[in-house]
Amino acid sequence: MPLGLRKKKNKSRESSNLVENEEIGGHAGGSSVKSTVNGAGLPPPPANLRPKLVFHTQLAHGSPTGRIEGFTNVKELYGKIADTFDLSPPEILFCTLNTHKIDMEKLLGGQIGLEDFIFAHIKGLKKEVEVFKAEDALGLTITDNGAGYAFIKRIKEGSVADSVKVICVGDHIECINRKNIVGIRHYEVARMLKELPKDHKFTLKLVEPMKAFEMLEPRSKGAKPASENKIGTGRGTLRLRSKGTATVEEVPTEFEEIAVKKVDDLLESYMGIRDTELAATMVEVGRDKKNPDEFAMALDEALGDFAFPDEFVFDVWGAIGDAKQGRF
Repeated sequence: MPLGLRKKKNKSRESSNLVENEEIGGHAGGSSVKSTVNGAGLPPPPANLRPKLVFHTQLAHGSPTGRIEGFTNVKELYGKIADTFDLSPPEILFCTLNTHKIDMEKLLGGQIGLEDFIFAHIKGLKKEVEVFKAEDALGLTITDNGAGYAFIKRIKEGSVADSVKVICVGDHIECINRKNIVGIRHYEVARMLKELPKDHKFTLKLVEPMKAFEMLEPRSKGAKPASENKIGTGRGTLRLRSKGTATVEEVPTEFEEIAVKKVDDLLESYMGIRDTELAATMVEVGRDKKNPDEFAMALDEALGDFAFPDEFVFDVWGAIGDAKQGRF
């Protein structure tokens, strides 16, 4: 995702995009819009060329309902939400679709259904914790909010991290051993955690999402690897891209949903991350490739900032092939 954050605007509630007296669960308007042309690698398009979609949004801990439109990537989405609720964009940790809960199965990734309701989770309590790394693996799965924040998507039951009750799903990892990691990609954060020496202590500075009193629940382990995560309830989806324009597309096919799920599972297994946007991009790249070597070259061209192990690339190629042939 492009770096840089939009500046906070000073405006009154009267001039905002808040909707008075509207219940949760509103629908996005404009399902008959035409798709924009994908311009990967180009600057964001002018407003008149962006998909004319309106989405409903609330702050997850409670707020009036707002309307947002005219964004083409996750970072711009956060900017629109921040403008609506008179926030600074860096206050937003992540968004969930159709639920105010910290539910990692409903996490906003690279696609939004045209009728999805967006809930923004903002920064809450800051905390610092000391952890003794008794095992090689901490049991954390890391993901990315698309705007420079890595956060915890899953905690493995019985793991080192699971024994430290202060660490929770949804926590943004701000510092590791007092080194600020804001802006560092999630796969690098996962690597840093893996490389911490065993049988030593280390410190984490975490920021948890703000919660309303009625939202306080038992500590969650996050999304289970085998669970389905079907994004989008509308007749189509808005595909957000890290480069180029957003495009309105049909609801993902069964092949795409299965292939993305398989690749996302492989990302967690090999790299300790989950990233549906990255998984979807890899499936798109591999859809028409004839062999693993051709697929590997295409991945390097499309995702040059990732260093994928050969075994991982081969397994991803196999997973895409299995999904194409209906081997679920």
